[in-house]
Amino acid sequence: MGRRRADRSHGVLVVDKPTGVSSQDVVTRVRLRLGVRSAGHTGTLDPLATGVLPICFGQATKIAQWLLADDKQYTCECELGVTSTTLDSEGEVTRVAAVDAVDPVALEAALAGLRGPIEQVPPMHSAIKIDGHRLHELAREGVDVAPPARAVRVDRLEVLAIAGPRITLAVACSKGTYVRALVRDLGAALGTGAVVTALRRTASGGFTEAMAVPMGQIDRRTAEARLIPVRVALGLPEVPVADGAQADVINGHEARLTRFAEGFAEGERFQIVTERGDTLAVCERRAGRTFVHRVLVYEPLDDRAVVPHSAPLKQPGHEPGPD
Repeated sequence: MGRRRADRSHGVLVVDKPTGVSSQDVVTRVRLRLGVRSAGHTGTLDPLATGVLPICFGQATKIAQWLLADDKQYTCECELGVTSTTLDSEGEVTRVAAVDAVDPVALEAALAGLRGPIEQVPPMHSAIKIDGHRLHELAREGVDVAPPARAVRVDRLEVLAIAGPRITLAVACSKGTYVRALVRDLGAALGTGAVVTALRRTASGGFTEAMAVPMGQIDRRTAEARLIPVRVALGLPEVPVADGAQADVINGHEARLTRFAEGFAEGERFQIVTERGDTLAVCERRAGRTFVHRVLVYEPLDDRAVVPHSAPLKQPGHEPGPD
């Protein structure tokens, strides 16, 4: 059996997701178009939604867990007087009511109740798992379950425009916040019901619309020019390491790694960066020592290669004498 070809691209490409496709579909299409083996996105967007979808390639997939935790920003269009099974305009409509005009005072009061730390019940049509089953799978099977509320945070929820029963909102929130659920709860507070009719993610952490490449423009040349290095994508404080000391990191040589944590606060994360500018490891200071979360290896070892050994430390009191 032949050896699997190693990835040559390592970094994050911000894609401007089009509507009508899933986030995983976008990852698959981009991966095949670029000939990349390892790829994954950093936060699902509904098929209806468009906008910022960061995709990690190669060794950057090892940092996805931290990018997933980033806050998000959206522009959302919703319509009052309508409810649906999926909480958006793509679901089966369950109720329609006439909404003649929007009361600005009542609208602001409803929005105020949805800002800050809140408990949010996720939509039934979502990827959250209950007893090993995804909610959207249970919903399709007609299983009636009550998803538990989750703690989320909404930093911004403001009206950008009102046109009859249609409202455009600006949203800034923590990870795990469902904008569809925010709109559902807004409609409930107003007593009219509401669904999302359009949703665009404008930012995911430090990744913005200005960085996003439309799907139709993605090819190898564009991806190479727009690929964000792991070091930049992480945005963590950097500790440089000489080539000769890389084996200490790869082998987890705790005694030799302690010095890298100097100057950092307890619990603070940082990255160890090679002389070439590649992130070698994501670390954290714990109990005054360097705890290594992940090690990134850009050149795979072949069958004959071995991980280089760290030279043994000199033991105090056992230094060679003058003769």
